[in-house]
Amino acid sequence: MSKAFTRESDGADDEQLPTAPALPTGVNYITRAGYDRLRAELLALIDQERPRIVEIVHWAASNGDRSENGDYLYGKKRLREIDRRIRFLTGRLEIAEVVDSSLHYGGEQVFFGATVRYADPEGDETTVTILGVDEAQSALGQISWVSPVARALLKSRVGDVVHLVVPGGAQELEVLSVRYPEPAA
Repeated sequence: MSKAFTRESDGADDEQLPTAPALPTGVNYITRAGYDRLRAELLALIDQERPRIVEIVHWAASNGDRSENGDYLYGKKRLREIDRRIRFLTGRLEIAEVVDSSLHYGGEQVFFGATVRYADPEGDETTVTILGVDEAQSALGQISWVSPVARALLKSRVGDVVHLVVPGGAQELEVLSVRYPEPAA
C-alpha cells in the first residue's frame, strides 16, 4: 500500500477541536434592502444595459466584416457577461428568503441581521453586521451569515463567550452588545 493512504497517527493523542456545523444548502437569506438592491440591478440590466448593448451590436453588425469589428466583438462579449449576470441574479432572487431583522429590535440574542460588537482574547473589539451571502461587504464591517465568525456568534447572547474555530486552533470571543434596526413605522 502506498504511504499516501496510511494514517500518521491513531488520533488518540490529537487534541479534539470543536467543528463547525455543516453549511445549509438551497437557502439564500437576505434583508429587504439587499433584496431590493439585487432586484434593481437585475431590472437595470434587463431594461437598460442589455437593450443598449443589443443596439450597438446590431449597428456594428450592419457595418460589414464582423471578424475585425471591435464594436461587434466587444458588444457580443458584453452581452454574454450581461446574460450570465441576469441568470445568476434571477436564480439568487428565486431562492431568496427575505428576513425582517427588525422583529428582534431590543433583543439581546444574535440572529440574522444583528450588528454585534465582540471582543477577542487580546481585548480588541470588533463590530460586524450579519447579512446575506449576496449583500455582505467586508470593507463595511458586514459578514455573511455562513462565515465562521457569524456561525460562532449566531444564537449567542450579550455576555456569552463563544468558540471560533480558526486555522491555528480555537479562539474565544465575548459578545459585548447586539443591535437590530428599528421597525419601520
